[in-house]
Amino acid sequence: MHDFSPGSTAAPTAIAVPPSLALPVIESSFPRRLHPYWPRLQERTRDWLLEKRLMPADKVVEYADGLCYTDLMAGYYLGAPDEVLQAIADYSAWFFVWDDRHDRDIVHGRPGAWRRLKDRLHAALDSPRDHLGHEDALVAGFADSVLRLYAFLPATWNARFARHFHAVIEAYDREFRNRAQGVVPGVAEYLELRRLTFAHWIWTDLLEPSAGLELPETVRKHPAYRRAALLSQEFAAWYNDLCSLPKEIAGDEVHNLGISLITHEGMALEEAILDIRRRVEQCIDEFVLAEREALRFADALTEGGTVRGKELGAAVQICVGNMRNWFSSVYWFHHESGRYRVDSWDDRSTPPYVNNEAAGEK
Repeated sequence: MHDFSPGSTAAPTAIAVPPSLALPVIESSFPRRLHPYWPRLQERTRDWLLEKRLMPADKVVEYADGLCYTDLMAGYYLGAPDEVLQAIADYSAWFFVWDDRHDRDIVHGRPGAWRRLKDRLHAALDSPRDHLGHEDALVAGFADSVLRLYAFLPATWNARFARHFHAVIEAYDREFRNRAQGVVPGVAEYLELRRLTFAHWIWTDLLEPSAGLELPETVRKHPAYRRAALLSQEFAAWYNDLCSLPKEIAGDEVHNLGISLITHEGMALEEAILDIRRRVEQCIDEFVLAEREALRFADALTEGGTVRGKELGAAVQICVGNMRNWFSSVYWFHHESGRYRVDSWDDRSTPPYVNNEAAGEK
């Protein structure tokens, strides 16, 4: 692995993290490393975005590397075979493009276009091979990435991934309706919805092909494993809310923990920022404890002495190690990626890297 100081180029430069977003414990205790395949990964994902027409060619050239989508995945799924990491990175890049289409359909009042896309994605998830040539590049790209992910583990894993992503699509639909109607969800409702729109269980599922083994339900749902997995994802979702709050206020968003706290808890902006930060820091502290329990669980599996136990224990160790990697990868991604540099955009409500046209409409 490459040790990786802040920055995503071959000769990284230090990134100045604003004090309100700085987490010294991440910088000191969660060292960042990158998968050694990363430089090739970046190149191939850029080519894939062009080949699948997921972003206009000029935007790929100007923005793709600076968005750091591949850096995020290369800092998370360490130890994954190159072809697994490539499939995950392409799927992740697709996810960001889908998120942008969803946003543009809301901003431009295209509920019919969104409903068609939602239905097509559900269909492509269940039969990706039948959608590889779909006229909507977003659907075809999704089918391609899902079909590749389905090749690594048994059909039981594929069915679980599909079940989890069907729920993500429906959560995006709930978000569409909330934004179209100007509904800010309450804090508890928002936190539940956020676990789906951030795709907590998708990124957790993808730990398994990275480790080369499907984990049985008894392992995945063991309290020690599940607690560590959930905390790693909650950190990422809430830290994203903290960093993207200016962007989402500028875009008249309604889905951000800060916006829910302001609207329903009567907090001032500064109070909401402090509350999210407190939650984020608590996540880190609780993860360190949960990580120990999860690693003890891995040891217990191994100590059973069976070949299967040793295999499962080793896989759990890899997965938990990558849960830890998620903290540093998410943290630095938010300070390196052009996705959050709202102050540098000509229009704070319109990201310069998006296709602002009615994409996918024939």
